[in-house]
Amino acid sequence: MTSYFQLIILALLLLVPILYESSAVFRYYTKFCVYCIGISINSLILGPIFLMRPFNVRNLKIGGLLCRPISKVIGVKWILRGEEFMSQDKAFVIVANHQSSLDVLGMLDIWDVMDKCTVVAKKELFYAWPFGFSAWLGGLTFIDRNRGEKSRKQLNEMGQYLKRDRVKLWVFPEGTRRNTNEIHAFKKGAFHTAISEEIPILPVVFSSYTYFLDSKRKVFDNGEVIITTLPPISTAGMTSKDIDVLMEKTKSQMKSVYLETSAEVNAKFLKTKVSGIEKKEEKVNN
Repeated sequence: MTSYFQLIILALLLLVPILYESSAVFRYYTKFCVYCIGISINSLILGPIFLMRPFNVRNLKIGGLLCRPISKVIGVKWILRGEEFMSQDKAFVIVANHQSSLDVLGMLDIWDVMDKCTVVAKKELFYAWPFGFSAWLGGLTFIDRNRGEKSRKQLNEMGQYLKRDRVKLWVFPEGTRRNTNEIHAFKKGAFHTAISEEIPILPVVFSSYTYFLDSKRKVFDNGEVIITTLPPISTAGMTSKDIDVLMEKTKSQMKSVYLETSAEVNAKFLKTKVSGIEKKEEKVNN
């Protein structure tokens, strides 16, 4: 005989898809729960695997393959452009705009193209276990943003390692993620590192998330993000006096591509949305 508890569970299971389709807020929190739980489960799986070759920057290629299904489940599609620059077997300081924690999924989706890459992350992420532990074993570098001098020293010490082993260093120079439909001011740390070791800057631009993701209104629709890798910017012969010029040149190029690709995905999203509304109206009329 069916118990009341089983009936309640069945009712909840039937209610979830209805709420998911009818409530934007429910869908928003559901997708982020799937994202967080998926990353956590994969981190638990990857930790023991990474222990076999700790701190090897190629570890996260495995992480990328394991985490790709998460993007599909939550309805985010990543499109990489400029793969010919990203795939080069040489050291680069990658500077990318930072909009959301979803950026992590975008990075993992293209990790196999980057091959050897490490990331500079705030030290607080290390304590977000199991993700922080697996990321540490995967070769990530954690810095204390409140201690600027120490952070710069850490980044500068990485320079020779990057050049020797032809490793890419991924940095979010804006520091804090902001999904505001613009690129904000850059911090200088990544550019100091690039100039001190004459490592080229590799700008990477994520198109805007704003058309499908809005944390204030609690909206998280299916979306498409274009990740554009721009041609490397040489730092040969530059000194610390050239940092401001280098930063402005990098930001200017990124902003131009950001506006262009964001307009492209937004137009595609609106077209898809209009098409979906028209199909629903046809079904109602029929």
